[in-house]
Amino acid sequence: MIELIQIKALPTLMMWRQEVLRNVFGVEPSARLLVENRRYYREHIADDTHFAISVKWNGEDAGCGAICLTDELPSPDNPSGKCGYLMNIYVRQPYRQHGIAHTIVKSLVDEAKRRGCGKIYLETTEDGRPVYESAGFGNLPDMMKFYD
Repeated sequence: MIELIQIKALPTLMMWRQEVLRNVFGVEPSARLLVENRRYYREHIADDTHFAISVKWNGEDAGCGAICLTDELPSPDNPSGKCGYLMNIYVRQPYRQHGIAHTIVKSLVDEAKRRGCGKIYLETTEDGRPVYESAGFGNLPDMMKFYD
């Protein structure tokens, strides 16, 4: 049985973020990075521009996900200007292949739509790509990233 829980408590948010940084990014987070993550959560949970969930599978913590909500200049492809950036989507190894990632993504997309987001996007690893493609995500060929 899958249970979704909204996360607002800073210790729980930080526990999941550290696990994602270790297991997805492959880094041990520095003290400075942890301070900046705490600052981000305090600010964006308070102003309701960050929405996070955790997932329990048969009563056990199994995964998490979040949306960073922003505004951009309205455009023909996003008249509202509201954007939802899905992030921190993670399922612990023993709970994979049970539909948990799909449940997380669907829940976050539904929340973004409920909040009026006309653009919903994310970054992915190769392992995550099939989950996102099956949820309706596609590549953004016109985007670039600055590397200094």
